[in-house]
Amino acid sequence: MTPRVREILSWYGADNPGSLTNLARLLNHGRLGGTGKLVILPVDQGFEHGPARSFALNPPAYDPRYHFELAIEAGCNAYAAPLGFLEAGARDFAGEIPLILKANDGDVLRDDKDPTQAPTGSVEDALRLGCAAIGFTIYPGSAHEGDLYGQLRALAQEAKAKGLAVVVWSYPRGSGLTKEGETAIDIIGYAAQIAAQLGAHIIKVKLPTAHIEQEAARKVYEAQKIPIATAAERVRHIVDCAFAGRRILIFSGGATVTDDDTLLDEFRAIHAGGGFGSIIGRNSFQRPQAAALQLLGRAMDIYAGTS
Repeated sequence: MTPRVREILSWYGADNPGSLTNLARLLNHGRLGGTGKLVILPVDQGFEHGPARSFALNPPAYDPRYHFELAIEAGCNAYAAPLGFLEAGARDFAGEIPLILKANDGDVLRDDKDPTQAPTGSVEDALRLGCAAIGFTIYPGSAHEGDLYGQLRALAQEAKAKGLAVVVWSYPRGSGLTKEGETAIDIIGYAAQIAAQLGAHIIKVKLPTAHIEQEAARKVYEAQKIPIATAAERVRHIVDCAFAGRRILIFSGGATVTDDDTLLDEFRAIHAGGGFGSIIGRNSFQRPQAAALQLLGRAMDIYAGTS
């Protein structure tokens, strides 16, 4: 085990050996293994956005096995997906890549101003499939945030008791926020803090903008002159919000972007700001496989410090 991975594990002193072992599995696997950085392939979009919207751009992606193969060939640290996609390939690819079971999901069949998610997987499912972790989405700012927080806390407690790691998608959204506020620097920082307080080992957030949503927060940012002018400065601030960098913070790959240079600039900003990596879904599997492998490889080179 590298000194960096050993250091990261030391931040989770309340956890049992099982959870620490599974967290180490994620950190030690793939091309970035041992560096303390992560690139994870998540594929929950079939449930979240619908199959045609998710996979028609690259039809082989309709097949759940395609995503296992992509994550393995790219050298990702892990592959995350809902129950059905993992069940469709977990036996064929057993032991080849750490798995993360996405344990709640939502759809877009209703236009809800206050989104929520339903439980779609369990700790027992994760153990049966050989997963290293469970994943869970919360929506700070939604009228249903309290229910989601309570569900996460209970699921995290059970997962840790059974020796699994916990990955939290913390996405501000709902009637309590403006659209611009969903990626505001103060709100993303708050979302990272909430996920850490609820027991996440790994926290996934969106890249923040320089917008400040809450007036009370604006006064503090301005009075303390918190640097948020550049993307790297904003990443550094969000890292600080996750227990001063003592929780693993990774960033969403975002909506589909056809320009590789735009994505690579985002990865460079994450790396420069001290972020721990990226979780890249649509911008991976919606590309033809060769292009996806090239993009993921370049992302890993950036996080490894070789590009």
